[in-house]
Amino acid sequence: MSEPKAGAPRRRRTAVRRKSRLPLPFARASLNGIAEIRTFFRTNEQPIYFLGPTAFNLLGIDRWVRNFRYITYFDSWDGGHPRVFSPKNKPYVEFKSSEEITNYLLRDQEVQAYIKKRGGNPMVAMVFFDEETEQICEELGYNLILPPHSLRQRLDSKIVTTQLGNEAGAPSVPNVLGAAGSYAELNALAAENGLGTDLVVQTPYGDSGKTTFFINSENGWDANADDIIGQELKVMKRINNKAAAVEACITRHGTIVGPFMTDLTGYPELTPYKGGWCGNDLFPEALSENQRSTAISHVRKMGDRLAQEGYLGFLEVDVLIDLDTDEVYLGEINPRISGASSMTNVTAGAYADVPLFLFHLLEFMDVKYSINVEEINERWHDLAAVDVWSQLIMKEPDDSVEQILSSPKTGTWHLSEDGELTFAQITNDWHDITGEDEAFFLRVYQAGDFRFRGADLGILVTKGRMQTADGLTPRCLRYIEGIRAQYRSVPVSDAPALTPFPPFK
Repeated sequence: MSEPKAGAPRRRRTAVRRKSRLPLPFARASLNGIAEIRTFFRTNEQPIYFLGPTAFNLLGIDRWVRNFRYITYFDSWDGGHPRVFSPKNKPYVEFKSSEEITNYLLRDQEVQAYIKKRGGNPMVAMVFFDEETEQICEELGYNLILPPHSLRQRLDSKIVTTQLGNEAGAPSVPNVLGAAGSYAELNALAAENGLGTDLVVQTPYGDSGKTTFFINSENGWDANADDIIGQELKVMKRINNKAAAVEACITRHGTIVGPFMTDLTGYPELTPYKGGWCGNDLFPEALSENQRSTAISHVRKMGDRLAQEGYLGFLEVDVLIDLDTDEVYLGEINPRISGASSMTNVTAGAYADVPLFLFHLLEFMDVKYSINVEEINERWHDLAAVDVWSQLIMKEPDDSVEQILSSPKTGTWHLSEDGELTFAQITNDWHDITGEDEAFFLRVYQAGDFRFRGADLGILVTKGRMQTADGLTPRCLRYIEGIRAQYRSVPVSDAPALTPFPPFK
């Protein structure tokens, strides 16, 4: 069992630990080690739910946690997944965010009846939520097993996490925090801090690259000025970098760090956003040994610093490697379940121990447990040398608006030697994928929905890499072309207002 180091700051757990009104029925004296934790979840009687637009982020956790269910707005399996519930009566609603979808589901009468029928003291989690979500859960007596929205909102700011990272000894790319009302002011701010004129500018909040701006001329400023002026800014020197993502879990015993994976970013075949996240590759050479050691150190330092703020549980961290200097920098933090979970949950480390999300659950359950964080981190580090997985987040890159007539099925697809993609069978998740010639596709939008700029069409998960130094691999392009060819749609001129929202990360 890990013990706090002498002189270490005391973690303020009370800020994030939500206790149920009633004693949880599964309270144990203590769980000692991974084997007992694994058994505990395999025999779990507590109903636990993941709510969201889709089941993607935690799909497959039901293999590990008995009585785990998904409640979704988009029914990717058309009723065929035994642990996915989606209300049948869904009149058209103009959602503008994933939070709105989550709150819609919580207030839905079919959803409430489903949760009530299954009994117990419901525990609920989701990717995105807000103060209204917390209020609904309080009204319904659901135990929201996430850090408070107010804390997450503060830590979600790129400005705040940069400051906390600096305090923790996990530095960001050379930058300055400030504001600019003109291109001249931006250049002056950068010059004062030796950042040059080729800049990356970020505003505090945003997803998938929507609030990351690359500016090296006045034209670049003019194109993005409306989104920048009046905002707090993180102005960074533009570096020749490689981006990597990692998920971690801050526990009472320390921070557990998952495997690193490279980001796929800004590919026009997958996203309309220049800096937009559109997938990940998980493979042994994602980072060198030195880069990996430094990155783990940064993540653990940041995790310990966030724990001082009262944060416990799951988070995703981006790191940037300067390819010219080999420096490793803290990127941004997503204090939530993330879109990289699909990779983390099928790695050799997850199967040697348990998926990271189970450590998150333990932090919000009324159960004592002991683990050796150092041993777990060492094991996950070693097992990262034997795993290769990849995923594509497929957004609609085109500007036209079309109504979908037919769409690809959710399940396993097979890629033949001549590049033809064919549907193999309906499957519940991607855990049984074994080769590069097969992939799992999770459909989001289906017949009757609209394709529009930024809309999430679906996610494809497979073995093997999708990206090299030269860009997307030929196999990746065949998968993209094959899936897009399965969509049939017609242009429309009278579509309702359509807003892309981040259902995954």
